[in-house]
Amino acid sequence: MTQHFSLDISADRTIRKQTTAWLILALASLVIGGLFVILIVLSRTQGIQDIIPWVDFFKTALVVHVDMTVLVWFLAFAGVFWSLNSNNSCPSCGWPPIFLAALGMLGITASPFLGAGNPLMNNYVPVLQDPIFFVALGIFGLGFTLQILSGLIHSKPVGKFMDGNAALRFGLYTALIAALIAIMSIGWSYSMMPAEIEGQHYYELLFWGGGHVIQFTHTQLMFVVWLWLASVSGVAIKANPRIILILFTIGVIPVLFAPVIYLIYPVEDPGYAITFTWLMKYGGGLAALPLGLILISSLFSADKASDLYRAERSALIFSILLFGTGGIIGFMITGSNVRVPAHYHGSIIGVTMAFMGITYYLLPRLGFRKPMGKWALRQPVIYGGGQMIWVLAMAYTGGHGVQRKTAGAAQGLKSMGEYIAMGLMGIGGIIAITGGIIYLVVVYKAMRPEKETAT
Repeated sequence: MTQHFSLDISADRTIRKQTTAWLILALASLVIGGLFVILIVLSRTQGIQDIIPWVDFFKTALVVHVDMTVLVWFLAFAGVFWSLNSNNSCPSCGWPPIFLAALGMLGITASPFLGAGNPLMNNYVPVLQDPIFFVALGIFGLGFTLQILSGLIHSKPVGKFMDGNAALRFGLYTALIAALIAIMSIGWSYSMMPAEIEGQHYYELLFWGGGHVIQFTHTQLMFVVWLWLASVSGVAIKANPRIILILFTIGVIPVLFAPVIYLIYPVEDPGYAITFTWLMKYGGGLAALPLGLILISSLFSADKASDLYRAERSALIFSILLFGTGGIIGFMITGSNVRVPAHYHGSIIGVTMAFMGITYYLLPRLGFRKPMGKWALRQPVIYGGGQMIWVLAMAYTGGHGVQRKTAGAAQGLKSMGEYIAMGLMGIGGIIAITGGIIYLVVVYKAMRPEKETAT
């Protein structure tokens, strides 16, 4: 017996406007992140770099780029789902989180031009050591926290009748729980931080626990999207909603061990960092493997009449492949080589592919046009294919000892295979960037108001 998994799109104008606002915020973060890539290139261009007045602008721009394309993009898209699932019992409660998140995002974007500098490339949330940046980051964090609290209070109930819709609502609620524990983890790390720790090590420890936990939020939301995309693109999912509910539960259970880690280890203890790594390494795939297998086996029965959603189906396929590849590479990591970024890029791009696919489905249901045409169909393949080449090439070079955060001769390339793999990595990166640009252009054209014809 097959099941249909989808979320209701509310007819309430306020909910639709708030959902759209979060979506625009997420898309804007990608645009801003892309513009900072241009600034990064200019900061390394002979002649032009001499007129850029900021010291070490390459790393400064890189901090903003990473925060936009990873932090803001993922958290804003979480806002899309939680806003969409609101019961509208408090219509005005949805706007303050959006305004604060938007204000924080604009502040982070403007901070380098207002004098913020001293970049630190710590994991999860790289920072600029300047009050302007920290205030902006805090405002964005406050907006996201309010959205979590609003979601916990005002989400639609799962209900007593367990169908596909209820299973996805339960999945959204588990993502809220993981997000709340992530915020609490950052606060816990801050309260436990020894006074003598400072600089990059301080921020590494501050965001380490919460950064690992928030990955479970992204993964739970990706599971929701996988099931949703599969259903709307004609895939006959052979799974009882109660089984899916169990998988969502399994997916969030590891998060409940985060407080235990804080009770056992001081944040400066190596066990703190190692245990959170193990939590994500061994807990992050507990639900992904069985759910991925269910969907892969179901994909063979996809309804060919649903070609209207071919782009969504392509995004689903590449999301599963990339997330699975990233997970496999994670178990192959030994030492600090480039298999580490290959692992997490595979995983996070798997989430991004899912979010791209669901964007195509949501747009016409939020009052815009459906992305159509050959580029909408090609975009998931171009972006996903480029990312797959990049990830596999980097995993190969990492297996031959190429270290993280090195370039040029410092990479120590020895064999022809390593040189070829690095070349393929560059080609894959260019293809993926092209796919990302196509996504933004296709979405922009779908959201752009149609010109009225003269009568």
